[in-house]
Amino acid sequence: MLAVIGGSGFEKFEEFETVELLSRETPFGLASSGFKKVKVGDTEFLFISRHGDHHELLPSEINYRANIYAFKKMGAKAIVSFSAIGSLQKECAPGDLVIPFQYIDRTKSLRAHSFLGEGLIGHVSLAKPICEVMAEKLSPALQKLSFKTHMRKTYVCIEGPYFSTQAESNSYRQMGAQVIGMSNFPEYALAREAGLPYLPCCFVTDYDCWDDSIPHVTVDEVMKVMKHNNSKAFLVLKEVLKIQNIEEGSLAPQGGLRTGLFMPPEAIPADKKSWVQVLMN
Repeated sequence: MLAVIGGSGFEKFEEFETVELLSRETPFGLASSGFKKVKVGDTEFLFISRHGDHHELLPSEINYRANIYAFKKMGAKAIVSFSAIGSLQKECAPGDLVIPFQYIDRTKSLRAHSFLGEGLIGHVSLAKPICEVMAEKLSPALQKLSFKTHMRKTYVCIEGPYFSTQAESNSYRQMGAQVIGMSNFPEYALAREAGLPYLPCCFVTDYDCWDDSIPHVTVDEVMKVMKHNNSKAFLVLKEVLKIQNIEEGSLAPQGGLRTGLFMPPEAIPADKKSWVQVLMN
């Protein structure tokens, strides 16, 4: 079953039909509010509002581990995430869709960002952090839509809740990032640990503050663009749902904790064995 994460501006989609409200309880605390099984047409899938059903969580306050674990426990086979982002390059304009293939993490270690630790020892590769198989399968359908799509970009994830200083914004451009956001890390990393292919679909709401000739970001302007991006995201989701087994061929399910643990199964701490097994299945 597919799992969908809705970020800022994507907390709700009008055509969703709720099938079942699901338990938010996990070994890592509560998943975000609004966790449910939904249906579009005849297709059922899992959905969670990243920031909560009423957008009550800052990016740093999201329980990313609980969200990913809840998906895995409910049988998710892959994740499609929708996010709002800022642009660091003129080519990525407000209203455009960006599918990043790479990430730069500039968060400040305030977020619980791994299932590993506290006696559970391992290392997982993030060399290719998203499911490129899913991205390539979706790409032909995106070309038919009425808005522009940018593939293979780099997303820098900052802590927030502040937007960047101009010096920071320009430094991210020098680092090779094209877009900026606050919520994809550690989501993609935890998805990888859990063996879940992860496809990010990020919609530009504004230009970051790197260029004085472009009006700097305001919440009001972002909100206006978000409303238009919501309907675009739903078009993308419908294209995803048309592709049967879109995750087929991904290497993610064979990796993660399944191959990343640096310890024999019998050495896994007793209080972690049950949930580790869920993540490794």
